[in-house]
Amino acid sequence: MFGDFLSRVWHWLRVNAAISTGSRQARKFGKFGENSLILFPTTTIFNQRYIHIGSQTMIGEYVALSAGMVEGQACLTDPVVKIGDRCLIGRGSGIVGHYSIEIGDDVWTGHHVYITDQSHGYEDVTRPISAQSQPERAVKIGDGSWLGHGVVVLPGSSIGKNVAVGANSVVTGELPDYCVAVGAPARIIRRYSADTGWSAKDFRSTDQ
Repeated sequence: MFGDFLSRVWHWLRVNAAISTGSRQARKFGKFGENSLILFPTTTIFNQRYIHIGSQTMIGEYVALSAGMVEGQACLTDPVVKIGDRCLIGRGSGIVGHYSIEIGDDVWTGHHVYITDQSHGYEDVTRPISAQSQPERAVKIGDGSWLGHGVVVLPGSSIGKNVAVGANSVVTGELPDYCVAVGAPARIIRRYSADTGWSAKDFRSTDQ
């Protein structure tokens, strides 16, 4: 009986504690489009004024979504994180922007995807790695793309339109429009051309 009660409470929270268009929490964002939703519970969300979310976009539970390093930081760009229309961001994912992360329209991800435009350096072996950071490099994900479960998108990556990235892949560079990429680092295994249709590449190839 008590378990049933807790289940009903949790369901109520998931529906009523979600961040939805027009809510007090949604008004903290630089933009929060019509019929968009961030499901409850979240993990870390801060500096929402630098985050723009399009319309009809749903962001799953336990997502981290942030701009800058700390709450209240004045960021150099605006928006820092931009998510388009009709996107679906999977449960447990993290989108951590410092300079520019742009996610196009109709982009869907699996669970536990991580996207960032800044990483840690290791140039000075006398200092903790946690105290060394690399310059921010913009990240862009094109319209209509799909990122599978556990994909990591690292600084400077550019993913084209209608690109499929396989589960647990690590994107470190440029993936052109209409391709399929897998692996760590992600390599193209199929690509579509209007002239030749789909073509496959040698999975063992190290070039893109």
